[in-house]
Amino acid sequence: MAVFTPLNADQVSSFLERYDVGTLDGLAEVAGGTENSTFFVTTDQQRMVLTLFEQGGTDELPFFVDMLDFLAHHDLPVPGPIADRSGQALQTLADRPALLFPRLPGRSPEAPTPAQCTEIGRFMGRMHQISHTFDGKRSNQRDHRWVERQIPRVLPFLSTDEQALMTRYGHALCDRFSNAPALPQGAIHGDLFRDNSLFEGDRLGGVIDFYNGCVGDFIYDLAVLVNDWCHTEDGTLDEVRYNAMINAYVQERPVTDAERDYWHDMMKLTALRYWLSRLLVIHVDQPAFQLTPKPPRQYLDILNAHYATRLPDLP
Repeated sequence: MAVFTPLNADQVSSFLERYDVGTLDGLAEVAGGTENSTFFVTTDQQRMVLTLFEQGGTDELPFFVDMLDFLAHHDLPVPGPIADRSGQALQTLADRPALLFPRLPGRSPEAPTPAQCTEIGRFMGRMHQISHTFDGKRSNQRDHRWVERQIPRVLPFLSTDEQALMTRYGHALCDRFSNAPALPQGAIHGDLFRDNSLFEGDRLGGVIDFYNGCVGDFIYDLAVLVNDWCHTEDGTLDEVRYNAMINAYVQERPVTDAERDYWHDMMKLTALRYWLSRLLVIHVDQPAFQLTPKPPRQYLDILNAHYATRLPDLP
């Protein structure tokens, strides 16, 4: 299920009158959404994406608008929001906050190639190199402090062995990052899974869905990326993809000694974060809409693999 608030052509035609984007030619619901309602909108001038925000407060939406504007201004392949004739990007449609974006080319890769890993690694390195000057304010909502708070909520739903793993891994990692020095920070995507990227062959067409974006540790963002893009079904690291991604990243933004020191544990922490968040969706914080949850076991396997085999160091 991808659209939670249906729209008709008359509603969207009226909405588009606020903009200089042409008249409506086509409207299609987008499959695959998990939190918001998304539509492809075609006019006689261009192709766009319309998003209605279904969950959470609206007070943080200006942050995302500013972040996307900032990145788009620096020529990164992200969809900068389209403003209406008065210069306002954030709108209301069907009693929901709404944003209109240009539609970027490509489709999401299911099995990333090394060349695609190079492209996305280069994108993230460039984004981080630029975004340390971004002055927006939104802290990482899924860092080690969140992990520590959420662990007790899922323990009753785990087997005895899983409870022991969650407790042991979680407390050790949270203690480690509670005493960490300040790591390099800036605007990060926060959730750059492969389904948030668009490729035409091996060429990156764009990166979408910045709604976990924040000002956070750069290696947190990189670890989320690696965990999704560079692991096989059983949690094993694909070193060809990993090396392609990391080498491209550090060419754009060299890492610091502190980041190298905390890299292995950040990979573990972000794997634990997704194991935990997927368990919460199934057992504790069921979403308002009927969705097919992603399997928590995938990230438990990745987490166990990180502890069983030492990861390569950052260059």
